[in-house]
Amino acid sequence: MTTKTIRLLMPQWQGGNNPNYSFGAELLAWLAPNNDQPLIHVPVRPYEGIPLQNEHGMYGRTQLLQQLEAAEHLIQAHQPDRIIMFGGDCLVEQAPFAYLNEKYDGELGLIWIDAHSDLVRYTGYDNGHTLPLGNLLGEGDQEFAKHVKVPLKPENVFIAGLAVATEEENKFIAEAFEAQGITVVEHDTEMIERLGIRTAGTAELASSLDSIKTWIQERNIKHLAVHLDLDVLDPQAFRSLLFAKPYEPYLVSPSGTMQFPQLLHLLKELSEETEVVGLGITEHTPWDAINLKNLLAEIPILNT
Repeated sequence: MTTKTIRLLMPQWQGGNNPNYSFGAELLAWLAPNNDQPLIHVPVRPYEGIPLQNEHGMYGRTQLLQQLEAAEHLIQAHQPDRIIMFGGDCLVEQAPFAYLNEKYDGELGLIWIDAHSDLVRYTGYDNGHTLPLGNLLGEGDQEFAKHVKVPLKPENVFIAGLAVATEEENKFIAEAFEAQGITVVEHDTEMIERLGIRTAGTAELASSLDSIKTWIQERNIKHLAVHLDLDVLDPQAFRSLLFAKPYEPYLVSPSGTMQFPQLLHLLKELSEETEVVGLGITEHTPWDAINLKNLLAEIPILNT
């Protein structure tokens, strides 16, 4: 029996309200190894210099819903067994992972490799990329969650690399939130505890992957999807991250601390433990290439 794998390129930027995510997604797809897996482009409205409107607590809600539906349509048309997603912001993960959970009878395992949980809404920071995992669990934003026909089981979700802020960082973040009018109804730590989602930080996983392997065995996970938000990486070691923008530190949330060798080891071990049927890579922000691209766009001889 032939296993059908497709690649999706979804250069969505509206979920993070950051046009740089589009170029990052396109570069990801270009960097990936060549093979016979078809690359399917999900139509995304490009940034045209017009600010997104805040629609019922989410910037660009209409565009995001249209793009979600386009991704759903393309996936259904191809009926793949495995999906690779090159994003864009983290919200691109909803369509492929919801499809895979339905395909595998609601028993899909999902490992969310991310410095952040992506579970809850931060009112005042009204960007959709804070909610994809919440949506997949049937929580999150109601309008998006209703697109998930079979919500993931919380016990089948593992969050790896979750950043834990120091007491000093928490104080700073709380002050920054207050200054910007950002509030949260339920903190992600509260939702994680309420739903019983398992987690492990980067330091724990550097010592051992036993917590993840035990979870896979106990839950009898035969099919696994992997979300990789590149911000799980240490911005001092990997500079193509929102957190590593030159001369402009990002201080709204804690950054990741994972190193490349640790990430590669984790991904390889997951493939040894069970069948990986989904992989999404998101929020690639290659600042050097972006800044060079912008510079080239201003050189007269290149534009005449």
